[in-house]
Amino acid sequence: MPVAGGVRWVVLREKDLPRAERAALAADLRPILAEAGGTLVVAGPDPLGGDAVHLPAAGPYPPPPRRSLVGRSCHDAAELARLTTEDYVTLSPVYPSRSKPGYGPHLGPQGLGELIRASTVPVLALGGVETPAQVRACVDAGAVGVAVLGAIMRAGDPAEAAATLTAAYEEILPPRPATATPEDRATATAGDR
Repeated sequence: MPVAGGVRWVVLREKDLPRAERAALAADLRPILAEAGGTLVVAGPDPLGGDAVHLPAAGPYPPPPRRSLVGRSCHDAAELARLTTEDYVTLSPVYPSRSKPGYGPHLGPQGLGELIRASTVPVLALGGVETPAQVRACVDAGAVGVAVLGAIMRAGDPAEAAATLTAAYEEILPPRPATATPEDRATATAGDR
């Protein structure tokens, strides 16, 4: 399972399934993600008990009443300009995608960077991201993360594919500050007096 390889956001997309079947899938995914500290994102306006909803570029605008984190698919500056209360966007396709052949035009890292600079919310890069070098290029362009579908779904070992891409992402993150212990905080507070 990709969660074993470091995936922490999983999108439940199956929009063609009846609501009851989608809800059952969401119920199956929630404990797996909770155990890993992950986030369940449900495509469409019905959160099905997930942590977030992800909406298409076409609407609805504004998003439905907020019950959770809200994301939106975007592909160009005009779609970014329509954002209202969304918390994040995916920008796609960054590269030609085997999952959606012919979809585009692809942005490339330069086009991705230009749109990221125009965005008012954090951006996840999506579309054709299959290699560690592509992950690095997206993050170098300003993406806060990458969304990957085909590279994991087509992999013989999805957990290993996820681990490889996650490692590339983590290698280029700035170092995180060490977490202070309660004793460190107490000493710092006492020293401030």
